[in-house]
Amino acid sequence: MNNRAGSFLWNLRQFSTLVPTGRTVRLYPSGFCRPKIVYSNWNPRKLLSNFDNRMQSSIRYLFQDALLFKSGGDGFQTKGISTATVLTVDRLLCPRRLSFNSKHFVSDNGLKKNFHHEPSNEDVLTKRTKPTPINCRKLSQECSSLSDVLDIFSKAPTFPSSNYFSAMWTIAKRMSDDQKRFEKQLMFNHPMFSQLCEQIMREAKIMHYDNLLFSLHAMVKLGIPQNTLLVQTLLRVVQERINECDEKCLSVLSTILEAMEPCKNVDVLRAGLRMLVDQQVWKIERVFTLQTVMKCIGKDAPIGLKRKLEMKALKELDQFSVLNSQRMFAVLAAMNHRSIILLNECSKIVTSNIHGCPFKILISILQSCRDLQYFNIDLFKGIADYVATTFDIWKLKKVLFLLILFENVGFRPVSLMDLFMKKAADEPGFLNVKSLVSILHVYSSLSHFHKCWTHEFLEVMASALTGSLHHISSENLLNAVCSFCLMNHFPLAPINQLLQKDIIHDLLTSGDVERNVHKLHVLAACLKLDDVPGHKDTHLVLPQLPSMPLQPHAKVAEVLSSLLGEGCFSKSISKSEWMLTGAKCFHFLTWMW
Repeated sequence: MNNRAGSFLWNLRQFSTLVPTGRTVRLYPSGFCRPKIVYSNWNPRKLLSNFDNRMQSSIRYLFQDALLFKSGGDGFQTKGISTATVLTVDRLLCPRRLSFNSKHFVSDNGLKKNFHHEPSNEDVLTKRTKPTPINCRKLSQECSSLSDVLDIFSKAPTFPSSNYFSAMWTIAKRMSDDQKRFEKQLMFNHPMFSQLCEQIMREAKIMHYDNLLFSLHAMVKLGIPQNTLLVQTLLRVVQERINECDEKCLSVLSTILEAMEPCKNVDVLRAGLRMLVDQQVWKIERVFTLQTVMKCIGKDAPIGLKRKLEMKALKELDQFSVLNSQRMFAVLAAMNHRSIILLNECSKIVTSNIHGCPFKILISILQSCRDLQYFNIDLFKGIADYVATTFDIWKLKKVLFLLILFENVGFRPVSLMDLFMKKAADEPGFLNVKSLVSILHVYSSLSHFHKCWTHEFLEVMASALTGSLHHISSENLLNAVCSFCLMNHFPLAPINQLLQKDIIHDLLTSGDVERNVHKLHVLAACLKLDDVPGHKDTHLVLPQLPSMPLQPHAKVAEVLSSLLGEGCFSKSISKSEWMLTGAKCFHFLTWMW
């Protein structure tokens, strides 16, 4: 009896394997899919008729919420679900793939069963056609134009799309200006460019924050208009995710904002950056990042934030390299913060390492000192002596630019001006109207004279000015003649042309009229003191200058009062009275020289 019962149960289990079943596969934390067999009601009489249907059994996969694969006769229901046939299941939603074509299966009682899976043709094809992630550096090395990058994108787009924009900017940096302009036009006209823009807008919220910033930086540098939907969308996403900023992202974001024009999204993002910097300033480790952030926050940043950044910079002063010290002048000028301690310390480092300093850095330092009204005679003398020592390797136009900046800060580099005066007298070929007016202004403003070369220098300058009278503007002619008069030199041809009625009328009715009137009064005062025939009796009908009292410097007033005696110096004098008196004093001092 027991043998019969055992045989019956064995046969029953064998028949049950032929019955349609519902299999539920659950994804366990270990990463394996464990199917659960659910036996449905069956009728032995329908065994043969249901045998084919068994091959189309329904399979249910539970992954996260519920992803169902449900058969429905010959077709499959696809509304909100994904379907698959049992015989060709090769993409299960679990890390480990299982095939239900195997000879054995796993039952729920934990008995030992074997699985045997052979890769299908679809698996092999998927592995072959799966796009390989694109590396930005490799892409920029393989491509020679911006269109090449877009062609590669059209073949197999990969994530993230930021690599394509970064590669295009890297390639563009290697091009000349004309080639860059041509390649940008081809990029905008490329059929895949709009698709790349759409894809990066879709990826903006899911890509890494640094990739997002690199994309925006490349777009700004490539000249994509700031008012486009692409740029404005990325700006908004950068705002939303600004709390993801680390030190590297702070540097990139600061560089982006520095290169962009003010607009609503840029202003909001800059305000967010200021708040973030205020919170994270003490966590910044790299001096370069600190200086980039300081340069970006703007002149209108709160004074408290500026002082906090100044204290952080002073704290990191021991880590400053020569380049950091050179760059600090432009950084402080960009944020309009005059930190004397920081400027003094950086000046010492720059002066002690001045040899080999590029021309661009020297210009930046002097411009920043002018903007910050910072005067350091040791720094200025160090720069002037270095340029004078290496004078032969510099172009005269570069030296002139330095002299203009020295005049702006009120420093007279004697040795450098002597060398330039001799060189300009020996090689007047580089002189044009613009450089001529600038040279005369610098030497007259700084009252620089040389015992041997001054007369020859002034004659060369006057000859160059006379040769340019046919195309010089009225204002440039006035500036040049005034500079000559202040140096006690009166070239006849330029003065005669300047005193013509039509030129005087032009100066009094156009341009900076107040400034022109001021210079004409100086010219008239100098001509009254001149002994050259034909100029002394010249009479100019000029408007009166405003009679506002001048407030002299306290120390200057004290020195003049002690020199002239009590009652001989007036602290309240009108502008028009000062013109004539000042011209007489200057004329006297020039002859005494």
